[in-house]
Parts: sequence; structure tokens; C-alpha cells
Amino acid sequence: MKRRLLFTGTATALVTPFKTNGAVDEPTLRKLVDLQIKGGVEALVPVGSTGEGATLSEDEQAFVIETVVDQVHRKVPVIAGASSNSTIRAVGLAREAQKRGADAVLTVAPFYNKPTQEGIFQHFVAIAGAVEIPIVIYNVPGRTASNIDAATALRLAEEVPNIAGVKEASANFGQIMEILRNRPKGFGVWSGDDNLTLPMVALGADGVISVAANEIPRLFSDMVRYTLMGKWEKARAMHYRLLPLMNANFLESNPIPVKAALSMMGLTETTVRLPLVTMSDPARKRLENVMRDLKLVP
Repeated sequence: MKRRLLFTGTATALVTPFKTNGAVDEPTLRKLVDLQIKGGVEALVPVGSTGEGATLSEDEQAFVIETVVDQVHRKVPVIAGASSNSTIRAVGLAREAQKRGADAVLTVAPFYNKPTQEGIFQHFVAIAGAVEIPIVIYNVPGRTASNIDAATALRLAEEVPNIAGVKEASANFGQIMEILRNRPKGFGVWSGDDNLTLPMVALGADGVISVAANEIPRLFSDMVRYTLMGKWEKARAMHYRLLPLMNANFLESNPIPVKAALSMMGLTETTVRLPLVTMSDPARKRLENVMRDLKLVP
């Protein structure tokens, strides 16, 4: 199997909108997908961390994936979240994502269990062997309490053809550069931190899986495209213009702030699922000031 790059540019880590009663809001989800496509993003990632995949039932995950696939109508790739610290469950989620029409899956390193590097390797091998679509591995030590070492990522890249790349959110530039320097052709490396996208792309990364693109798909995807084209003055200017929002999106646990921002824009409710709660008033005021500065709200 010849590996080809899954996407270049911006993939939006799509929020899952809920009604005030906590149910998935299908009409709003479809509207958000349309806004992303109109905004020029290169891919969509439903039911990941930003999409609250951890608190969606398996039926709800399948429903959200199927809805996004239907609404996208093959305009951009859909990379569905399929994560669990149980390998068996992660395999089941990946199979269901494939069944529902996802073009690829994004799956996080096993959390809580704190496996060895061999355990992490075998976890991803099992998922990749269970489906025919590409797999993006997701390294986010701040959430998982473990790190996918560069050697492990590169071993997966060399030995497992349908592992398409890595979403890197370790903020460990030494590790990231080791992967970029030694990766095989077609193996993607995408930033998992919006505010590190510009330097990562400058080092050779292929783009980002972004939270801020939910709020500003056109502005953010343009910034990433300028970076990929080497238009550094424009890219830097946009990066620093958007940096306050990138940071404000993490004033509290993601996706609490981005849902608050989308609510300010009149796009969805602020509703999140426990153990997440809606944004505190002091943090919300700080976010609102950032939104005003960007002219996203009156």
C-alpha cells in the first residue's frame, strides 16, 4: 500500500453542538459543517477531544460521524475520532467510523493505563489492522499521561502502511523535529496546538488540526496556507493577530471556551457534558474581550 499525504493545511477539530437538554443538535451540526466548508478548511475531525467524543455514547459517535460525512458530501476528508484506553473498544470505534463513511480515523495514545512504548505501538497496530482506512495517531501527553516517543512514531510510520501520520501536541520540538527529519514519504505531521502551528510548519509540518478554526475557519486556514507557501510576513502578521484567540480557547478545558465563543457568535449553545461545565464568568469576560477585538462579536 503506497502512502499518500492525507491532507495539507487546516483540519477543524469540530465541536459537537448540544441542545439545552444535552441531546446532539443535528441541524446546528450541519450548519457548522457548512460554515467550515465555506471557510475553506481542508478537512474535518468530528468526535475528537473538541467534539467531546469521550462523553458521547457509541451510538451518538456513529450518528455524528454519519451526519458530518453526509453534510460534507465528499468536499473534504472526514477524519473521525476513535479513541479509548481499551484497545478492544478503540478497534470497535474505528470499525464503526469506517462503516459510517469516515475517510480516516484519529486515535489518541492510550490514556490512564500508562502503557510502555511497546504497548503504545501494539495498540496502534491493532487499530490499523482492524480497518482499511488511514489512521492518524494523536500524541497529547497533557491529556494521556504518556508520550508517543519519536522512535515509536517512526516505527509505526515504517512498519504500518495505513498509519497516515501523527497529530503532535507534545510541544516537544526536539521530538517533533526528529519525526520530521526521519519520516517516510507521505507520512503526515500536523500540529495539535494552534499557537505552535506556524513554527511547526516552518520546520516542515503539513498543517494543523485546529480548535480556533471552529470560530474563524477562513482567517485561520488562510494563515496556515500563507505559512505553507512561505509567505512569512503575512503568516506572522495573521499569527499574532489571532494568537489571543488561540490562547483564550484554553482559558478553561477545551471545548468549554470554544463553545462559549460560538454561542457569542450565535452559532450554537454553550452546553457541554459533565464533567465539563460552562465557562466561568471571569474567563468568559476575558474571552469576550478577545472576540470583540477580532470583531467576531459586537
